[in-house]
Amino acid sequence: MPPVLGSIENWIFDLDNTLYPARVDLFALIDEKMGQYIQRLLDVDSEEARRVQKRYFVDHGTTLAGLMAHEGVDPHDFLNFVHDIDMGRLAPDPALNAALAKLPGRKLVFTNGDADYAGRVLAGLGLADAFDGLFDIHGARYRPKPHPDAYEDMCSALDVEPRRALFVEDMARNLKPAKAIGMKTVWVNNGSEHGSAEASPDFIDFETHDLSHWLTELMENAGQ
Repeated sequence: MPPVLGSIENWIFDLDNTLYPARVDLFALIDEKMGQYIQRLLDVDSEEARRVQKRYFVDHGTTLAGLMAHEGVDPHDFLNFVHDIDMGRLAPDPALNAALAKLPGRKLVFTNGDADYAGRVLAGLGLADAFDGLFDIHGARYRPKPHPDAYEDMCSALDVEPRRALFVEDMARNLKPAKAIGMKTVWVNNGSEHGSAEASPDFIDFETHDLSHWLTELMENAGQ
């Protein structure tokens, strides 16, 4: 293990486009459902629904946060609808799963989705039993990454000491608050939508295009 990572006790991973490649494009299915939801909610056409959806995502961190702030949407109703998708696109990555199993310490998931959806994704990836804890949007009280309070709440709920934690994300901007509280950070720069927004070496310690390769190499270098 590189000396800089020798003190890591908690390995924290984002879910979507991090534990599986962006090319899987699971979000395209969710994106379509969000458009349908907004069309129905606001009685607008698909073009206007998409404009609203993307504006809320950029301004609030998630479309849900914007809908809650501006439209009074029930988060459970929204999440149940948009996450009702086919998980058939997912498949286990044997190399990634093996590398995750070798990591010392606890493995955790920190997602802007909800626990039910995350559980289905992890099952599709063959990782249903691979993690020691999960923190979702309900636990964050609907303040999504990169809201700083979400990170504080996650650390409190999962008993994480930030200076002994590493956080892996495909959205560069979501690494900034993690770095601010002392975490080591890894940016999975895999071309996901808005993934490179606000990217800066000031808060990114490691960068990879392939999480499976990065973790495998890390474990091999550590003699695991």
